[in-house]
Amino acid sequence: MTLYLDFYGELLPDTQRSVLSLFYNEDYTQSEIAEQIGISRQGVRDALKRGEETLSELEEKLGLAGRYRMQKQALDRARASVRSLRDACGESDPETIRKLISDVSEAFDSIPI
Repeated sequence: MTLYLDFYGELLPDTQRSVLSLFYNEDYTQSEIAEQIGISRQGVRDALKRGEETLSELEEKLGLAGRYRMQKQALDRARASVRSLRDACGESDPETIRKLISDVSEAFDSIPI
């Protein structure tokens, strides 16, 4: 939910965005949020539920957070391959180095754009 809030939070009404941010980013309880914002605990609960539903619907339709996760995973694989290649450069076995270069290339090719 925190990632969805990062991507779509600005599309929520101010109260929902504040409630979700305090709950997920600041670890406030519902009672603390109610006191902080000046609404009832039930109002906090309703804002959380509606905000979560809205964020989930936005992700389902747009898929930005999922795409971000896939890109990050692919970049992490590419970084690991580059580190392996760097470490192997001291080796004299050209086949190992060719294989690592191929791994790096494949890792970058797998990054969804």
